[in-house]
Amino acid sequence: MAAPRAGRVVPSCCRWVLALGLALCSVLGAAASSSKGTCGCSSGRGSGGEAAAAAARRYSPEANAPSPAVGSASRKGPAAHSQMALIPTGMFTMGTDEPEIQQDGESPARRVHVSQFYMDRYEVSNAEFEKFVNAAGYITEAEKFGDSFVFEGMLSEQVKTEIQQAVAAAPWWMPVKGANWRQPEGPDSNISKRMDHPVLHVSWNDAVAYCTWAGKRLPTEAEWEYSCRGGLENRLFPWGNKLQPKGQHYANTWQGEFPISNTGEDGYKGTAPVTAFPPNGYGLYNIVGNAWEWTSDWWAVHHSAGETHNPKGPSSGTDRVKKGGSYMCHKSYCYRYRCAARSQNTPDSSASNLGFRCAADSLPALQ
Repeated sequence: MAAPRAGRVVPSCCRWVLALGLALCSVLGAAASSSKGTCGCSSGRGSGGEAAAAAARRYSPEANAPSPAVGSASRKGPAAHSQMALIPTGMFTMGTDEPEIQQDGESPARRVHVSQFYMDRYEVSNAEFEKFVNAAGYITEAEKFGDSFVFEGMLSEQVKTEIQQAVAAAPWWMPVKGANWRQPEGPDSNISKRMDHPVLHVSWNDAVAYCTWAGKRLPTEAEWEYSCRGGLENRLFPWGNKLQPKGQHYANTWQGEFPISNTGEDGYKGTAPVTAFPPNGYGLYNIVGNAWEWTSDWWAVHHSAGETHNPKGPSSGTDRVKKGGSYMCHKSYCYRYRCAARSQNTPDSSASNLGFRCAADSLPALQ
């Protein structure tokens, strides 16, 4: 959905960029189209540049130097450095010349040089995000706006009966009042038994705020894809070309018929713990599947075929790149758990399958 014209009042739920290939969005009677195979529609609230800059100032280590008591309980623990993997300098083939979803800008294949950096081994968990919220007093955008999108299959019947808005082309996505990172499926849900699962319902701006507080940053799309491949070249997945080598599951994706039935053959019908499944060649867990992950790049679908060095994407835009797919991805519908796959959302978007992990140029100081 295109951004609303000046002066037009748009419901808060309509700002979200829905994931997983919508062709048409209709919320409270406002309808617009998006390209087939894209990951959604949105009435964006702007570029997010000012919000990100404000978050960087407010939640930087300098602005939030904790007292010893807060630091010991709320910042990184003794094992913090072991939770980041060193990704070595190297060249790799980014993208593909055989795109599965042409309109996503997966092609062309191009040679990219990436300098050494560090990448979180795990997606940011609910437990880690809670430390940030408690220490910095942070309120996510979903909490401020009062709603977020949730997959219907995860909702209670009570919550479903209270929803009057609809997304015509994707009825499995429902705007739920009170859905946020603490209440992933709305007011009658909680994360008490999911503290080791990836934090969800976090916008790009929320992710930037967390990364800044932690002394880190979001990875560029090139860094993300380079680390996703784990040292392998021209492979579909981080572990090779077969989705299930020897019948083993290597990622949390949808099994069964989407969106009717998820058999949960991989052990999970929703998100999995951030430590689930075997790591890739660089020691990264759940780098595909489980939850979509934000990157720092603005979205574009046209790329130079020439060799590049540490590309950072366009200098401006309306959407940010997300990578990796989620537990809702299935080959028949959202075949985006491939290394070269990509999608986008506006910086203020959130949903029940969208999270992040951090990167850093050097290991952040332990607090």
